[in-house]
Amino acid sequence: MKKAILVFTKVPKVGDCKTRLTEARGGILTYEEATEFYEACLLDVIDVCLTVEEADFWICYNQEGDRNYLNTLIAHLKHSKRIAGVFPDQGGSFDECMQYAMDYILKSGAEDRLADALLISGGDLPTLQPYVLKDALKKLEYLNQTEAGQKVAFNKVQANDGTAIGSALVEGACQEGGFSLVGLTCTTDFNFYSVFYNMEGVTALDMLATKAIKEEIPLAYVEEVPDIDIPVDLASQLPMLRIIEHAAKYDSSLTVPRRTIDILNKMGIESVALPPDKGN
Repeated sequence: MKKAILVFTKVPKVGDCKTRLTEARGGILTYEEATEFYEACLLDVIDVCLTVEEADFWICYNQEGDRNYLNTLIAHLKHSKRIAGVFPDQGGSFDECMQYAMDYILKSGAEDRLADALLISGGDLPTLQPYVLKDALKKLEYLNQTEAGQKVAFNKVQANDGTAIGSALVEGACQEGGFSLVGLTCTTDFNFYSVFYNMEGVTALDMLATKAIKEEIPLAYVEEVPDIDIPVDLASQLPMLRIIEHAAKYDSSLTVPRRTIDILNKMGIESVALPPDKGN
């Protein structure tokens, strides 16, 4: 089964990235620092994705983003030649843009599809590790061949090895009811409409589960990978980044998000816990 990984991202731009981390919105960073931070995260995430050789790698960026600047950023990556393609999203809402990205690769199983299975990641997951991506792809490979996966496949499509591609979903959670990773096969009856924006106030993670349950789609779960949107997210991940940096000295399977760590060190940002109030 031909597999692909896609990072769905904005092109870093001052005033347009991670604004909830900025002083203007109650955070701790300037607009320029927030952009530097996101750029470091994005490049670290792309680096991790490019280490997974069993999948092609794609980037989908915001339609208004500066493609030339994005090209400049990725040109200096160690494995940039492994990037299969870069394309802008289309649509208005986040749901529509995610759907476009999925359709661009999977094409509902049509013969001109670019992959049989797709795994989508955000660009703000600095603790993401290769083993999480490999685990997600492995679970898609397994579930699509189960009896349940074959039963609910909406289209009769074969992989290069002649096996029928069944239905399968995989997700990795992040905090506050969101998800960091989502993957599916080209014969899975799933769309992103109303996942991120719905009138019922259902979280994205719960809406994904609701759709999977309704259509009886086999669903796999992988390790949670937190994203960084607000200052408390950043504070929570600073110790995780230190642990990864140290643990990688003894575990070659780990990838150190060096750019993210370096930019946070440059900014002098530390995570602290207030001492307990002895009067209470």
